[in-house]
Amino acid sequence: MPLFNRRRWLLSSGALVAASYIGGCADLTVRRKRSSLRLVFYTDVHAMPARGAADAVLIAAEAINQSRPDLIIGGGDYIDGGFNAGSVSMTRHWNIYMRMHRAMHADIYPAIGNHDLVGVQPKDGSPPNIEPRSDYLQRMGLSRTWYSFDEAGYHFIMLDSMSIVGGDVGYEGHLNTEQMAWLKEDLSGIGFDTPIVVTLHMPLLTNVYSATKGNMEGVPVNRAMIDNVEILELFNQHNLILVLQGHLHVAEVIRWRNTTFITGGAICGSWWRGPRFGTEEGYYVIELDGDKVNWQYVDYGWNAIV
Repeated sequence: MPLFNRRRWLLSSGALVAASYIGGCADLTVRRKRSSLRLVFYTDVHAMPARGAADAVLIAAEAINQSRPDLIIGGGDYIDGGFNAGSVSMTRHWNIYMRMHRAMHADIYPAIGNHDLVGVQPKDGSPPNIEPRSDYLQRMGLSRTWYSFDEAGYHFIMLDSMSIVGGDVGYEGHLNTEQMAWLKEDLSGIGFDTPIVVTLHMPLLTNVYSATKGNMEGVPVNRAMIDNVEILELFNQHNLILVLQGHLHVAEVIRWRNTTFITGGAICGSWWRGPRFGTEEGYYVIELDGDKVNWQYVDYGWNAIV
């Protein structure tokens, strides 16, 4: 799915604000060609009017700008509480997040998280949204929650890992039939040597539960992808170098079959209450050089208000 980059949007709209925006159409063949790329991967912002979050997200945006990325990848959960509240209740949350979004200078490519699904099971008296993804799509300027793009010789795939099931669980992590078919078609046009980066909110691989609860503890269906083996098998004949994932609010790196899996910590830490399992509020700076992946987790300097 072709994306509108920030520079082209600013030129076409006459906008004077410093905003990173995607949506519409652009010719990706004009993008720069090189074998190295510097990314920022941030996830789990959980923007809200409380706990100092409105100030913290702007501090995070400035730190990300100081990291000088070539592009920025978002891992989902940009707002807090959308699943259980209607669109009106989430307006302030979205406005706070969008100030962060517009303050970041590089092109931003987002993936959707569970909190970005608005009005699924509202507890604020509002009716359920017919299309819970519509607010997210409008805010992000997207027509669909999964897409791909090419940059500097790398192929990026952004997935929608959220499957709404209702009940006490609310949602599970797996790709629907339409998205799986699209992914197979997308990969059919990618050379076997092309380095691929996949981003999704729910982790494909994680050791967090075994590390914190013991090796015999299973992962709940709404905490990681239940079809991860099927998804990863699609890449058996491809050069999947990196998977970026969120949801768990911890900084974690796993190496499996020549693929690096990075769980991105959280801009909000433990929901703006401090670190979670020792992971401070932060984001990853990632350097890609051919098939090589180097990473650093950056604490952007915000401390929880206690």
